[in-house]
Amino acid sequence: MSSPGIGPLCFIKSRVNAAIYQEILEHVMLPSTDKLYGADDVIFQQDLAPAHTAKSTKTWFNDHEITVPLNSPDQNPMEILWGIAKKR
Repeated sequence: MSSPGIGPLCFIKSRVNAAIYQEILEHVMLPSTDKLYGADDVIFQQDLAPAHTAKSTKTWFNDHEITVPLNSPDQNPMEILWGIAKKR
């Protein structure tokens, strides 16, 4: 989800480790951000899941020049959406 729109859903049938997460980023997130943002800079928000905080994942983001801010539930819109979904 982003200000210019939403990308495709990605259904995962296994546990997500850093390698699988990076494959999802490479093959789902990158094409989606290219379509939604073109050459504009992207700030990618995620939580503190182990696959998100792995050194190899941090390296992946650095290699792709994608900014990932420090995690704060107040700044993460996904936390708000999960709250709404749980209430429903």
